[in-house]
Amino acid sequence: MVWSTSSILAILLIGIAIAGSYVASLADTYNSNVTVLPSAETFPQEESRPPQATDGSRNILLLGSDSRGDATIAGEDTGSNQRSDVLMLVNIAANRKDVTVMSIMRDLWVPIPGHGDAKINAALAWGGTPLVVETVESMLGVRIDNLAIIDFEGFRGMTDALGGVDVNVETGFFRKDENMTFPQGMNHLDGVHALGFVRERYAFPTGDFQRVRNQQLYLQALGSALLSKDTLTDPTKISNFVTETSKFLSVDSGFDFPTMVELGLSLRDLRAENIHYFTMPTAGTGWSPDHKQSIVNLNSAAIPALREAIAHDTVADYAAKVAAGTAPGIAPAK
Repeated sequence: MVWSTSSILAILLIGIAIAGSYVASLADTYNSNVTVLPSAETFPQEESRPPQATDGSRNILLLGSDSRGDATIAGEDTGSNQRSDVLMLVNIAANRKDVTVMSIMRDLWVPIPGHGDAKINAALAWGGTPLVVETVESMLGVRIDNLAIIDFEGFRGMTDALGGVDVNVETGFFRKDENMTFPQGMNHLDGVHALGFVRERYAFPTGDFQRVRNQQLYLQALGSALLSKDTLTDPTKISNFVTETSKFLSVDSGFDFPTMVELGLSLRDLRAENIHYFTMPTAGTGWSPDHKQSIVNLNSAAIPALREAIAHDTVADYAAKVAAGTAPGIAPAK
């Protein structure tokens, strides 16, 4: 079972929600529910990491798990309870006017420090969250400031706490596993149907690529629902959202409640249209060198410009170029 990336903005948007609400009571709820991961066991050794950004930008790595467990523990095989099939990097601009969410394909073939080239989702099994962070940091030259993990059950409750979300489905499909139909156009989804929407990949010729696109469409809908006036002026809805999300949320010890509030206040003027989404550039699919695994190839030609955008706090501009097919190393969409 894979993690639904539709819950990825929970960590970010929860800060916006609590900043304008009953902070004291919400702090009690959040602190009593959330699982705190010791930073010393969550991140790699300091000497192997890029320096912290000095411009005020912030990078949060979001992982998924069907069970929060202790993902910091490495093992021969962490099993289905600690799989991280989809990752996302959330970049918050220094001026707090833009937030950019970059999906990282689970089968992306990348160098994993100390292990050679492999699918990026193998890093969690081989070295826990420290190796996942080190892999992303070394690939992108970016310092991960915080890390969070959320599981499926949190996603479902979070969705229902908002009264469902309206998703504009670009490509209609049928999900056979749960007998769900998603017609093209606007669909109002509750937690169960939203989970089915972002999980499906077998119904599409492009598999995971369409699933990632659907996850981004759902994120857009989730952001709009949470940032709407109806939600932000409804203490009960916000309280329910915080309660349902924090039950299934794990964060590093540096991402505590005061930090959430501070981040939320700094983003209080953020609008849904200023949350941008794109997928880390790939070079299509292929096979591993031993021809035993189907993989997604890294677009090495596009990585330098991406690293430059992160280093110079222009990730939102880069995302726009990706969408237009004008980013270096990326062919225009056909």
